[in-house]
Amino acid sequence: MNVRSTLLSTVAALGLLLGANGAAAQSTGPGDAQLVQPDGRSTLAAGLADAGQLASGMALEHALGMAPGFADPDIGFSPPTSREEGEAMMARAGGNPNFSPLGRANTDMAVSDGKLFVGNFNGFNAYDISGDGAPQLVMSVVCPGGQGDVSVHGDLLFMSVEENRGRLNCGAATNEDDVVSQRFRGVRIFDISDLNAPRQIAAVQTCRGSHTHTLVPHPTDANVLYVYNSGTADVRGAAELAICTDGQPDQNPETALFSIDVIKVELNRPQDAAIVNRPRIFADSQTGRVAGLWRGGRAGIASQNTAQTNQCHDITVFPEIGLAAGACSGNGILLDISDPENPRRTSDIFDPDMAYWHSATFNNTGDKVVFTDEWGGGIGARCQATDPATWGANMIATIENRTLAGKSFHTLPSAQGATENCVAHNGMIIPVPGRDLMVQAWYQGGVSIMDFTDPAKPVEIAFFDRGPIDANRLYVGGSWSAYWLNGRIYSSEIARGLDVLRLVPSEHLSVAEIAAAEAVSMETINPQTQTRITWADTPDVAAAYLDQLNRASGVEAVLAGQVQAGIDQWRRGGRVDRRGAATLAGLLNEASGKATGLNKTRLKSLADLFERRGR
Repeated sequence: MNVRSTLLSTVAALGLLLGANGAAAQSTGPGDAQLVQPDGRSTLAAGLADAGQLASGMALEHALGMAPGFADPDIGFSPPTSREEGEAMMARAGGNPNFSPLGRANTDMAVSDGKLFVGNFNGFNAYDISGDGAPQLVMSVVCPGGQGDVSVHGDLLFMSVEENRGRLNCGAATNEDDVVSQRFRGVRIFDISDLNAPRQIAAVQTCRGSHTHTLVPHPTDANVLYVYNSGTADVRGAAELAICTDGQPDQNPETALFSIDVIKVELNRPQDAAIVNRPRIFADSQTGRVAGLWRGGRAGIASQNTAQTNQCHDITVFPEIGLAAGACSGNGILLDISDPENPRRTSDIFDPDMAYWHSATFNNTGDKVVFTDEWGGGIGARCQATDPATWGANMIATIENRTLAGKSFHTLPSAQGATENCVAHNGMIIPVPGRDLMVQAWYQGGVSIMDFTDPAKPVEIAFFDRGPIDANRLYVGGSWSAYWLNGRIYSSEIARGLDVLRLVPSEHLSVAEIAAAEAVSMETINPQTQTRITWADTPDVAAAYLDQLNRASGVEAVLAGQVQAGIDQWRRGGRVDRRGAATLAGLLNEASGKATGLNKTRLKSLADLFERRGR
């Protein structure tokens, strides 16, 4: 894994590039570069519905096709490969106000009350996942406008809309005017209390539309919910929306760039939802300069072109720790959200190998963040053997004293082909106690699971992949989001539909670890609103810790045997052996006092578990 001295804070980067005195680099020094090479995934047969498949550590349980009305008969979007093709696409777009390259692509997901909601550039769908069989389609809402990311809170569904074709009434565009009174770009709010009759009850217009959004609960008022909106499109003209003006802040201090939107929703009156703040979270903390973070461009001769930080692509909040992590085009940032209406930046990080900071995911303890880099915007074949392993990858950063420090990069270790769009994309933590595991979408690179328990040495432990849509030409497809949702991995497939995968035991993941993760269940899951996971005291949780210690040779054989006997007795049920449990707790505490690192932590966790059982 590459632990690089170029993992820099913004202050250090600007100091080096502009000749100022910069802070020291936030890394541990150079390490071994990650090896990316062809494997069984590299040569899978192509096809839309019949592509070759390969999996390790997981298995495909169900594969559902696109919902009726959401399938693209022309397969989908193929990026132009010549000037002539580009001009033809522009001509097609110019003559059709409903044109969108990804017009029916599946996007992000959320879960509530046994229903899986899947966003789409053409609206959204809901599936019943409460049973043991395949998901059952129970609702479809056609509402074009892209991007269609969804979140759910109670009976409310929130949906991001960014494209100019979006209309207030969810209808199709009817003209190409620059200013359209019925145009909608922002966050829609639907009442979904009756899945047979969902209805839009609010539509909050924003200057740059809504590419993604994040739900943020008020810390003390259950009636108030905030929405952090991230718009990435061009700024609308003031003639269309009066609060909007464009331009760089040194010429226009009121520019809609360099901010996010904070929308306040009073749950007893959601129809009155409105923007209450557009905080300048990128401002220089010393001078107040609005454009205070990365200015974009190349940071060195060998680096790639990087985005300017004038927006966030995605923000993930962790209310229990009062922090949010923002993937903000040219920087990764950390926000204090203790006052959610007025988020405040506490830290930022920059690296020249990150072209476009795309999304962020905390670990369960909130002391690490995985930032993804969407190099190429998701439509390029960025996982080829010739691509740098640090481009289009995950950056793992640690958090100490509310300050970010970059530690390493991790990319898909399987070389993909030239007709497969592939780059790091949306993922989520898998709740295995004692480990930091993240399942993640890589577009046509498939679904992969990364272990980043050691932030300096992340490694892939499982995967599922299909071959390309077409063997001779790149069509945009693959997994948009891959999330662990109450015991299964759900993958929204851009062009193919919806996949449901389950974990299977391997040398990297035990039966007990999988069982402990599958036992965690939540009624509502919005992946960008993280909640701290706790595990019940069960034999599976105890066995998970023991399996991890045995895997790492972190426990003496005699003690391991005693712990296993205690777990076996626990599984048999009957009267609790409190004395035996207390004795085990003492032995484990003694061992943890002599251990270091993760072994110490896991021994202590086991000791605490048996101590509680012995009371």
